Formats: sequence, C-alpha cells, structure tokens
Amino acid sequence: MAQEGGVEAAPAVVEQENGGTKAAVFVSLKPQLVVPAQKADEAVQFYKAAFGAEEVKRVNYPKRKADQEVPFVLCAELKIGSCSLLVCDQSDDAAESKVPGEGVVFRLETQDVDAAIGNAVKAGAVLDGELAEMEGPCGGSLVGKLRDPFGQVWIVASVGNCSAAGAEATEP
Repeated sequence: MAQEGGVEAAPAVVEQENGGTKAAVFVSLKPQLVVPAQKADEAVQFYKAAFGAEEVKRVNYPKRKADQEVPFVLCAELKIGSCSLLVCDQSDDAAESKVPGEGVVFRLETQDVDAAIGNAVKAGAVLDGELAEMEGPCGGSLVGKLRDPFGQVWIVASVGNCSAAGAEATEP
C-alpha cells in the first residue's frame, strides 16, 4: 500500500461502468471545520494555543481582504501531531442552519491528558464534565471532553495500546 506522511493509504473499492471493480487509494483524511464567517482566524489561533497546532498553509479570499479588517479564510491547514485539519470561514453558500459541532467529535491522544485539558481550558475551551478513566477497545485510558469556543467537541485521551489484531470497534 502507498504511504503519505508515514500513514498507510487504504484502498477503497469503486464500481466501474463495465461491472468490474477498481481500487481507489485514499492517501489522507482531512477533517474540515467550517466556523461562522470571520471566525476562522480566531479558531486557528485557538487550536494553536489549545492543542499546539502548527499552521501549514492558508488561503484567504482575495476580493474580501480590502473590504474588511479580518480576511475571509477559504482554508487554513493545521497539523496536530501527525494529522491535518482544515479550518474555513462559513461562506454564504454554506450558510444553511448548521449547529456548530453537531455530529462531529475529534479525538486527540496524548501522554499528559491533564496538561492538554489545562492548555485548552486556558485558551478558551470549556471542560464538559470531569476527567474519567474509561475502558475501551484499546484498554483503559484517561479521557476528558471539551467544547471549543466554536462549538466543536474534542475528546482528549491518554494514548491507548491498540494493536490491529486486538482492537475491535465497539459502541460507546
């Protein structure tokens, strides 16, 4: 299998018109957060402060830059650990009735859950409940749940000891 950035790419089977199948290779998964308009820059700064994100690149909408103090962010790519995350301002086209954070949860794994939660809260996140020991497919781990200032839900957990053979998907 192909690798990108140390992550093994997984093939997906796609039906061809003639009835056969062809493997499509995905080289990455990049969650894209759409935050309320004019909040993407603020969100990027939050993710840097709370989770140590590194901004890899940013594309601003060129026509709006002169019209407003804060440029409209088409897309900012961040790295948290070895993963990428895209943060974008909500456009007029995407202005449907979206409830921030609904249906999406991000899980960050770390060796020091207490410090990670503390940094996020200091940066503006709200701790939802208390830190707790949870049992899961990767064994026990310390887990905390946060909601960032933009409505996104983040789970911060200690690193599990998953192995491909030993881990099975389970319902929470």
